[in-house]
Amino acid sequence: MSTTKAEQIRQRIDALVEHGTKKAEAFRQLATEFDQPVDSIRGSYYSAKRAAEGRTTPTGTRRRGKKATTTEDAVEAAVNAMRQSIEAVEHELELAKTKAEDAQAHYDGLQESARERIAAIEAKIAALGDSDDDKEASA
Repeated sequence: MSTTKAEQIRQRIDALVEHGTKKAEAFRQLATEFDQPVDSIRGSYYSAKRAAEGRTTPTGTRRRGKKATTTEDAVEAAVNAMRQSIEAVEHELELAKTKAEDAQAHYDGLQESARERIAAIEAKIAALGDSDDDKEASA
C-alpha cells in the first residue's frame, strides 16, 4: 500500500523533530522543499496525524448510521466537542509559536546585519559629504 503525500509529510516532520529540529522549522523546511506554503504543509501534517490516530474528522467523531440519540451519545458528543476545542487551542498555540519563531528569526537576521548595513550607509554619507567639501574648497 502506498503512502499519501500527507503521510509522507507527517513522517518527514516527525523524523526531523525526533532529530532535534523544531516543528516550526521542519514545516518551513518541507514547505521550501515542496515549494508550497507553510500552512499547506502544516495542514497536511495534522490531517495525516488525525488519520494515523484513527480520527477521520477534525472533531474526532465518526459518522454513524441514523439511530436514536441516547444520553450516552449526547455526553460523548459533548466530550468530543470539548476535546475538539482543546485541539483547536493547541493548534492556535502551535501556529502562534511558529509565527513568533519566524518573527524572531527575522529579527535576529536584521540585528545580525544591522551594523554592517549602517556602516555601509555611513560610508556613503561620508563620501557624499567629502565631495561637497571638495566643491566648496575649489570654489
